[in-house]
Amino acid sequence: MTGNQYRALYSRSPDEAYAALFSEYCDYVYVIVFNRLRSCATREDAEECVSDIFADIFLGCGAGGGLVGDMKGFVGTVAKRRAINAYYRLSARAARRSDGNDEQLAAMDSGMDIEAEHDSEEVRRIILDKIDELGEPDSTIILQKYYYDRSSNEIAELLSMKSSAVRMRAARALGRLRDLLADVGITL
Repeated sequence: MTGNQYRALYSRSPDEAYAALFSEYCDYVYVIVFNRLRSCATREDAEECVSDIFADIFLGCGAGGGLVGDMKGFVGTVAKRRAINAYYRLSARAARRSDGNDEQLAAMDSGMDIEAEHDSEEVRRIILDKIDELGEPDSTIILQKYYYDRSSNEIAELLSMKSSAVRMRAARALGRLRDLLADVGITL
């Protein structure tokens, strides 16, 4: 969602704007919060932090303010800062209490970077969407060549084309794909 889309939705109905913003960024915010708080927070603490983050976002956005472009950066920054503050608050509280729950919390910490994994999944989704935008047979050629590691001869046989045509289309499609991805800020 962009700042312009949010402002337009907010002008029609603030409640709809809040609901749309929440539904689009809820998973993203929860991943950030869980990644920061998994070693010191309960589920209720994490959910409270997510609620506080969206309250901050809604207050910060208001009618859209000066937000331009994709709102993900703003949402991510608010979420990270609020989660860090919650981490310090909860860590200090846990240090004062220290009632033996350290073993349970250590068991929860898997060492996975959930936030980075979520971001890489999102990048893969965007790349696949852009490949799909290439249309046929270019999208099939790109997927077969770079995802399934098939040769030009194998792809040509699959698509009933000449292998030289497959190589030419692959080169052109890859150039178009680079341009499409550059438009959304992804470079290959």
